Amino acid sequence: MSADAIQSRVQDALNAITQPRHVRDLTVDAQGAVAFTFVLTTADPASLARRVRKAVEAVPGVTSVKMSVVDSPDGADRPSGRPAARPSSAPAPAPPPPPTADEMPALGKVIAISSGKGGVGKSTVSANLAAALVLEGYRVGLMDADIYGPNIPRMFGLSAKPEVQGGKIQPLEAHGVKLMSLGFIVERDAPAIWRGPIIMKIIGQFLKDVAWGELDYFLVDLPPGTGDAQLSLTQIVRLHGAIIVTTPQEMAVGDSLRGAKMFERVGVSVVGSVENMSYFVCPHCHTRSEVFLAGGGARLAAELGVPLLGQVPLQAGMAERADRGEPIVVSQPESPAGLALRDLARTVSARTAHLTAAVPITAPR
Repeated sequence: MSADAIQSRVQDALNAITQPRHVRDLTVDAQGAVAFTFVLTTADPASLARRVRKAVEAVPGVTSVKMSVVDSPDGADRPSGRPAARPSSAPAPAPPPPPTADEMPALGKVIAISSGKGGVGKSTVSANLAAALVLEGYRVGLMDADIYGPNIPRMFGLSAKPEVQGGKIQPLEAHGVKLMSLGFIVERDAPAIWRGPIIMKIIGQFLKDVAWGELDYFLVDLPPGTGDAQLSLTQIVRLHGAIIVTTPQEMAVGDSLRGAKMFERVGVSVVGSVENMSYFVCPHCHTRSEVFLAGGGARLAAELGVPLLGQVPLQAGMAERADRGEPIVVSQPESPAGLALRDLARTVSARTAHLTAAVPITAPR
């Protein structure tokens, strides 16, 4: 089959589920390799990108699909592709007010897990804390809000597409934890080149359009830093608190301090800090060694005036188990890291037992 014939079939498949504004730069080579850019607009469900990829992959003659997902540029939702004209003398419209955050009592305690920088093990702490809370008898949901690097699916060994029943997305479940992540919806190699409105839409959909049921704890694994995902979360749901993950090094502590101050600025209290990669316990002689500069988590907690909730050690094989979807609190609960994370879960449950949902403060522009 010729490349032109395959391209015609691909275009027909795309036309069946998309509009012309969605697809750009469609090419098909002689070997049947398809490449195109998919424009996700604010009116589209986040799952549309995966549906499009599956539809193209099913076209006879297609051997591979390379789809780059980007968000809609200003005015792309208009038929002309241009913003509406406005008389030059007319004043610019005032920006819309931020949405009012909702209290969602069915989710239980809504706790954000954040870090100032990447690479500190925030998702590892999130996954293990969720699994450890289940072991303590709680009903737990974990939402992966790290739009640009969703790692929670791999850490729980899941990759299936969530089903939709009665208009609600059904969360996947592993080790007793209910889970939702963008990694379940878009392909693993699809880049997320998205700005604030799309990120806010995805987070809102994960909060309100997923059948979470009745929970005791709802943990949100945030991306590093203080960007759109953090602010979107505080504008959509009333949080009970935030946990800040750091490592002992001063650079990580400084970045984490900025992240913690962001939550305080929007009216969300910081429950405490967690120091990950805190020390190393030799598996042979059981000697404890400080691999990095000691005390970073304690310094962060002291500066914020909050407790140090726990110190999680480095442990050989922990990363490999995470890649296999085996949280250490499940696969090796009596190991140093397993014990530390189980203790962390008990501390978090005690510290959050009487927290009420925060009334958010609008962040200054």
